Amino acid sequence: MKKIPTLFIRDFDARPALVVPEVTPGCEWVIEGEGEATRKYDGTCVMLDDAGEWWARREVKPGKAAPAGYVTLSVDEETRKTVGWEPVAQSSFAKAHAEAVGNCGIEKPGTYELLGPEINGNPDGYTDHILMPHGWAILSIRQDFATAPRDYDALRDWLHARPYEGIVWHHPDGRMVKIKGKDFPAAT
Repeated sequence: MKKIPTLFIRDFDARPALVVPEVTPGCEWVIEGEGEATRKYDGTCVMLDDAGEWWARREVKPGKAAPAGYVTLSVDEETRKTVGWEPVAQSSFAKAHAEAVGNCGIEKPGTYELLGPEINGNPDGYTDHILMPHGWAILSIRQDFATAPRDYDALRDWLHARPYEGIVWHHPDGRMVKIKGKDFPAAT
């Protein structure tokens, strides 16, 4: 899974680097109403490949060595971080991932969000570690996301009024775009 572009351009000179009301080139299709909005979960990305191997998404900072077995996907042009996969068994999430696999019995290749008590502060309050298929949510959440606006101010307000980390739009051709509530400055 390559790094998903953020809907609006990020001001890397600001701290924190928040978004400004200018669409990232190549993401205009979201503003034009294309694609389906889905919930972005606050966990860590893992993948089960077609060979039955599990991988954890990993970013490697410039000048740092990649871990053994690392598979590079891309380099972020702004941050110069390398984005790729490392074998999940050697990742810092290995124990939580093993528990999640035991809890969920996942056998279908694909990408998942690893969620639970030891992941990113567990903002959703899961009592056990689980694997959430990317793009999946219960009906009421899918219905709420269908109402998500696509302009800067209204989208900021919509996200700030909800407990979700953010949105990922999925285009029928496979492109994806994301935005998180914390990417926006507070409403004025």
